[in-house]
Amino acid sequence: MNKDRLVNQFMDMVKIDSETGYERDMADYLLKTFKEMDIEATEDDTQEKTGYGAGNILVRLKGDASKAPVYFTVHMDTVAPGKGVKPSIDGDYIISDGTTILGADDKAGIAALIEAIYTIKESNMAHGDVEIVITVGEESGLVGAKAFDTSKLNSKFGYAIDSTGTVGTVVTTAPTQSRIVVDIHGKKAHAGVAPENGISAINIAARAISQMKLGRIDPETTANIGRFEGGTATNVVTDHVHLLAEARSLDSDKMEAQSAHMKETFENAAREMGGSADVSIEVMYAALNAPDDSEVVRTAVKAIENIDRTADLISLGGGSDGNVFAGAGIGTAILGLGYENIHTTEEKMPIEELVKITELVVEIIKVQNDKEVRA
Repeated sequence: MNKDRLVNQFMDMVKIDSETGYERDMADYLLKTFKEMDIEATEDDTQEKTGYGAGNILVRLKGDASKAPVYFTVHMDTVAPGKGVKPSIDGDYIISDGTTILGADDKAGIAALIEAIYTIKESNMAHGDVEIVITVGEESGLVGAKAFDTSKLNSKFGYAIDSTGTVGTVVTTAPTQSRIVVDIHGKKAHAGVAPENGISAINIAARAISQMKLGRIDPETTANIGRFEGGTATNVVTDHVHLLAEARSLDSDKMEAQSAHMKETFENAAREMGGSADVSIEVMYAALNAPDDSEVVRTAVKAIENIDRTADLISLGGGSDGNVFAGAGIGTAILGLGYENIHTTEEKMPIEELVKITELVVEIIKVQNDKEVRA
């Protein structure tokens, strides 16, 4: 592995603007980079469907067909403010100038994969096929991953390189999430002249929320009202409010039960008070659940030990592209890569962790090389 090349690669990439929805320049850079490396890389046709700046990129490093393949996924988009990033090295860290994010989430993962490919090719290391999916729109709801055709992958398992925690952290469980959209309708009236002729949508919502189980439901399940909008003036009984809510759980049945409870509570309160409630529920992504004895976890743990780190198997409260691939039946765990203070202008990337995540990718591929393709 070439540490200087790795660091320079990362710093070059974070200078490329790629806020969510504006990934074109980053996609073009990646396609050009892989072409120069003589690596197969294709952009899918999902841009028209998603409306984002580019399609997803599928990269294949061809290897021994008798060996089991493995996949990795990372995303090319960043959160705002991510335009005009000016990276620099400050001691053991790579940082921005403090006016923007850095973009280690998730360009550190991309840099690690590129350097891992260089390392494998230059050392003539034996390996099976390595498949890499670089998505768009991860930061705005896993948009690219949801649009990606997972049947294009031959791998039975792999890793999303996109989590907090130092290298050695392995996320084995992450929740499924529902998005709950609520429109409550009442009846407008003058609040001072004839309030009794009105039906307050705000009062309906308040009654429903007061009767609802929210927050920490149990060790695996949470629920939250995230947005409440409505009303015009103090002298008008509000006839419409709009709410956005969510439910999450490591257990899909529990998430569905919590979502149904919230829907029923809104509908009941509206009916009791003479109004109505339109409630829609959309499952945003599936739960990720990789048992400790699964192949994807055992492979990661062995590789982590081989690079002189200790595996730390954890549960995560949020979703990632890994959830989407897991939901498609591909065994997936999420790897920590050591970035710090992500989604803030204080974001920074420890150089040591950038090196170690690259080492881990190479080691996972080495461990995987010892396995024959199962019939």
